[in-house]
Amino acid sequence: MKSSVIFKSFIGFSIVYLLIILFGSEEIAWFLKPFLMPLLILAVYVNERFITKKILLTALTLSWLGGLIMMFSDKREMYFTAGLIVFLLSHISYIILFSKQLKIYLKKSKIIFWVGVTAIAFYLIVMVLILLPSLGDLKIPVFVYALTISIMVLFALKGFLNWQKPASIYILVGALIFAASDSILALDTFYVPLQNSSFLIMATYLIAQYLIVTGILKLNKKN
Repeated sequence: MKSSVIFKSFIGFSIVYLLIILFGSEEIAWFLKPFLMPLLILAVYVNERFITKKILLTALTLSWLGGLIMMFSDKREMYFTAGLIVFLLSHISYIILFSKQLKIYLKKSKIIFWVGVTAIAFYLIVMVLILLPSLGDLKIPVFVYALTISIMVLFALKGFLNWQKPASIYILVGALIFAASDSILALDTFYVPLQNSSFLIMATYLIAQYLIVTGILKLNKKN
C-alpha cells in the first residue's frame, strides 16, 4: 500500500515537473529536479524484499546522483564528465540487475533476438558516427557510455525473451526509452540544439525509470 501511494506521488510530481518545463519555468524545474528520483527510490525501498532489490536501489541512487551532478554541467565541463561516469555506473548496475534476473537463455525466438542485436548494433554505430566529429576529448568516454547503454538494452531484450509478461515488456520498453533519453541528451549537447530538449530528455528519462522499476517489481512479485 505504501509503495503504491509513493508511486502515485512520483507520477503526479513528475507530471507537474514536466509541465513546469514545458511552460518555460526552467529555474523552478531546476530546484524541483533533485526531489524526483528519491520518490522512486523510496517506493522500491518500502517494497517487499526480493533478491535483486539492493541492485535496483543502487542503480536508482546512482541515476539520482548522476542527475544532480549534471545539473551543474553548464558551469564546468568536469561536472558533465563526472555525471557521465556516475550514469555509466548506473547503467552497469542495470546490466547486473538484468543479468541476475536471467536464469537461462531460452533457445526460442532466435530470429527476434538477432534482429534485436542487429538493431542495437546499428544504433550504436549511427550514434557514434554522428557524434564523433564534435566530441573532442570525450570520444572514448562517450563511446564507452553508448556501448554500455547498448549492452543494457541487449540484456533487456534477452529478458524479454525469458521473463513473463507484462514485466518483460515494461523492462524492455523502459530500457529502449532510457537509450532514447540519453541519445536526445547526446545529440542536444554535441550535435545540434533540439527544440524542447529539456522536456524530451526528462520525460523519456522519468518514463524509462518508472517502467524499469515497475517491470522489476512485477517480475519479483510474490504469489
